Amino acid sequence: MSDPTSPLPDAAPKAEEGGGERPRAGKHQQFKRIKRDVHGWIVLDKPVGMTSTHAVSAVRRLFEAKSAGHAGTLDPLASGCLPIAMGEATKTVPFVMDSRKIYRFTVRWGEQRDTDDADGQAVANSDQRPSREAIEALLPRYTGTISQVPPQFSAIKINGERAYDLARDGQTVELAARPVEMHSLALVNLPDPDHAEFIAQCGKGTYVRSLARDMGQALGCYGHIAALRREEVGPFGPEDMISLEQLGSMCHRAATGEGNLSDTLLPVETALDDIPALAVSRGDAARLQRGQAVLLRGRDAPIFRGTVYVTVSGQLVALAECDRGEIVPKRVFNLTGLTGSRGLAKG
Repeated sequence: MSDPTSPLPDAAPKAEEGGGERPRAGKHQQFKRIKRDVHGWIVLDKPVGMTSTHAVSAVRRLFEAKSAGHAGTLDPLASGCLPIAMGEATKTVPFVMDSRKIYRFTVRWGEQRDTDDADGQAVANSDQRPSREAIEALLPRYTGTISQVPPQFSAIKINGERAYDLARDGQTVELAARPVEMHSLALVNLPDPDHAEFIAQCGKGTYVRSLARDMGQALGCYGHIAALRREEVGPFGPEDMISLEQLGSMCHRAATGEGNLSDTLLPVETALDDIPALAVSRGDAARLQRGQAVLLRGRDAPIFRGTVYVTVSGQLVALAECDRGEIVPKRVFNLTGLTGSRGLAKG
């Protein structure tokens, strides 16, 4: 639950790879369905009970896409905004993962659990319940740059092993505290003495489960996450989300000629919302796509420096570093195949 004009990362996270065409053994040879090039974003409204990996696989199968990956894990208990990148969009995943997230969540007081959510086993109990005044007085302590120990059941690696694998094997997991950004945290409802509902806006690497655990300990009543929904991730919000059922229906209609599959996808560059765009000529675009730097002079020279995304005739060409008119490509895009068009008219 971790949960841009900054230097580009050295490599995008590895996407899940689809298989190529390969015959199966047998009297009547069968062939796997050929995967296709699909480039763009699906912002899935992930349901409770599904892992993020399963969600990515389901979307990739619907599109018969060669590759896909997600921009920030949501635990099975959590629902909501899961941005899924397909094809060349996987090269922009780091920009989404580094962006702000908004969570709405419910804390259940009176019980701490080993997973820090409702799926775990109780490890401490209390009959105490906090008042509204006590909760609101505590919130400033968890706003700004705070120190946070991740949950034992998390994907953080310890000597090459995932923390949750070690914890499931009964080992004691010791994770170091680390600084994270909590931009805002507000109490929005107290439906009963046992529960409190919050909304939080936070940065990369923040664990809402840890927040619930720490608040419960500070209030002397213990607590864990009872419900969690991610409402926004960077440029992706509620208006972009689609359920698996809706997506399956749209893909089926497109397969029967009743719609265009590209209308279900957001364009690759949607993830680059905060990065300046730079239009170049076709000649310069060709050089950038070959990995060659381009020097722009005169009226064409950009007046800014840092990360830019480069386009030609409105199509994404590359992510590049710009400095005093020199454009150096860092990520080159090949958008041959099915590309996203949904949302192009958004303001």
